[in-house]
Amino acid sequence: MFDELGSKLDGALKKLRQRGVLTEPMIKEGLREVRRVLLEADVNFKVTRQFLGRVQERALGEQVLKAVSPGQQLVKIVHDELAHLFGDDHPTLEKATSGPTVILMVGLQGAGKTTTAAKLARRLGREGRSPLLAACDLQRPAAIEQLQTLGQQIGAEVFVGEFGGDPVATALAAKERATESKHSTLIVDTAGRLQIDDALMDELVKVRNAVQPQEILLVADAMTGQEAVTIAQGFEDALGLTGVVMTKMDGDARGGAALSIRGVTGRPIKFLGVGEGIDDLDTADPQRLAGRILQMGDVVGLVERAQVAVDEEDQERLQKQMMSGRFTLEDFLVAMSQIQKMGPLDQLMKLIPGANKMKIPAANMDPKRFRHVEAIILSMTLEERRNPKILNGSRRARIAKGSGRPVSEVNRLMKQFKEMQKFMKQMRGMMGDMGGGGGVPGMPRMPFGR
Repeated sequence: MFDELGSKLDGALKKLRQRGVLTEPMIKEGLREVRRVLLEADVNFKVTRQFLGRVQERALGEQVLKAVSPGQQLVKIVHDELAHLFGDDHPTLEKATSGPTVILMVGLQGAGKTTTAAKLARRLGREGRSPLLAACDLQRPAAIEQLQTLGQQIGAEVFVGEFGGDPVATALAAKERATESKHSTLIVDTAGRLQIDDALMDELVKVRNAVQPQEILLVADAMTGQEAVTIAQGFEDALGLTGVVMTKMDGDARGGAALSIRGVTGRPIKFLGVGEGIDDLDTADPQRLAGRILQMGDVVGLVERAQVAVDEEDQERLQKQMMSGRFTLEDFLVAMSQIQKMGPLDQLMKLIPGANKMKIPAANMDPKRFRHVEAIILSMTLEERRNPKILNGSRRARIAKGSGRPVSEVNRLMKQFKEMQKFMKQMRGMMGDMGGGGGVPGMPRMPFGR
């Protein structure tokens, strides 16, 4: 997400960040490079012009030029203005004053609307709300079946209308069902088309007028670039959106659409789809997103992922094992499994402040490395996992053969595991002196370095 944009922006700001004094020509020259980066990332040209105008106006202020570190001040200004592009406030969902809160999901076919409806239901369920999903795309049997399958997967009730039936009547019946069964939220999955047309908009307007939603969320595909902005404007003009969900942000999207939508439509991005998993829906917090783009990390996002993925009982047991100094390969296997649930390692590293400065070989971020280590540990007996000291040459040869990995890789794993155990003992001593523990759940030092 925003990888290429972040890397190029970092390069454009690097020279300015390192200067102790910034003159007006230096600032203008640096912002010309930022302008080029934003336009290459497919940011709307009007949004780019307004963005750079605000940055330049603030950067040329007397207070900034007299600051101790003008370069860092300029980066802070760019960060604040990037956050402003996403929206000034933390995104929230409106709630109904009485009865169920109704959320209308709209968008073109193929943007991921049905999957996003289920992801949102999953997220709201974790927050203690009881969502009801309504399948109101009655022209495509696959859409109905998909929502039913996803509903079973997340344990949410799905209200289904008759194939070929009236979506307005179905939406009204779903709202009645939500009211009767005390569901706090109704998420309505509506029909889509390959492009905006009058028939689609007429149908959506009728559904909106019937159920009176508190939220109308457009699901937009980030991979479509500036076309997503045009689509958002079309839905805004016809329906009056309350927010946008950008999907496929884990792909090769250049990020321009996400930065442009609020500037063009005035509607904030509320969520980002960052993967295919049912939990891969992130809150689009403006400050945190700006931090990610400028490669400053996102600790809050990292903790949120850990809270979703990490089993609480396993977490407590692992922490006790780490602090007791009895951390074994069996414990490490559990920790590694929890990290895998949090998402690809390269994505997690981007959430850690300063990680972009660490020269970690790409091969060490490869998910295959996890699987190789897992294969090696699973090829050991229970006794060997709990007491790695007994792993002599013949045992290591057997493990290598059973895992399909070379003996050198088994030896490297064992060497690095010993280093990790020493690190745990040092941490135990430090925590003992400080009188506490902590850290990101399930995130011990991973033995994947060279």
